[in-house]
Amino acid sequence: MAERMVGKQAPRFEMEAVMANKEFGKVSLEENMKNDKWTVLFFYPMDFTFVCPTEITALSDRYEEFEDLDAEVIGVSTDTIHTHLAWIKTDRKDNGLGDLNYPLAADTNHAISKEYGVLIEEEGIALRGLFIISPEGELMYSVVNHNNIGRDVDETLRVLQALQTGGLCPANWRPGQATLSV
Repeated sequence: MAERMVGKQAPRFEMEAVMANKEFGKVSLEENMKNDKWTVLFFYPMDFTFVCPTEITALSDRYEEFEDLDAEVIGVSTDTIHTHLAWIKTDRKDNGLGDLNYPLAADTNHAISKEYGVLIEEEGIALRGLFIISPEGELMYSVVNHNNIGRDVDETLRVLQALQTGGLCPANWRPGQATLSV
């Protein structure tokens, strides 16, 4: 049986990654927490596929909006940092990513994908899972969907902003609208 994760401390991670400057480095939840940042952690199945670049580049194109909300975006797949770098160096018109504004991390041992409950073990790849983690390390939002369907950047930003209000946000709430009072 699946265990509830939302409302609990998020599984900690540290992974090798290709940073926005195309250099190899590391990303970690602890570092984001230390810097008082929200973390938008998203998993995708694999590099050099068809749906993945559409959402990875869409998130990158809107990265400044996440930055303005004190959020760090981290993309993760079970591919290596070398495969990530090759994909980043491939132009967008050739199904590549081109320049990205956030890191792509490599979960090559599948440990983080497994901890977040998105690993398809028999295939060794992750489902499309997206997690929003508070600066205190609490997992505040989780959505996992079929690999055929890309995610909506507007909805991710809306949920992040709703969580940051600290209030009760009704259905269809949009930034700038009032929250519910008790």
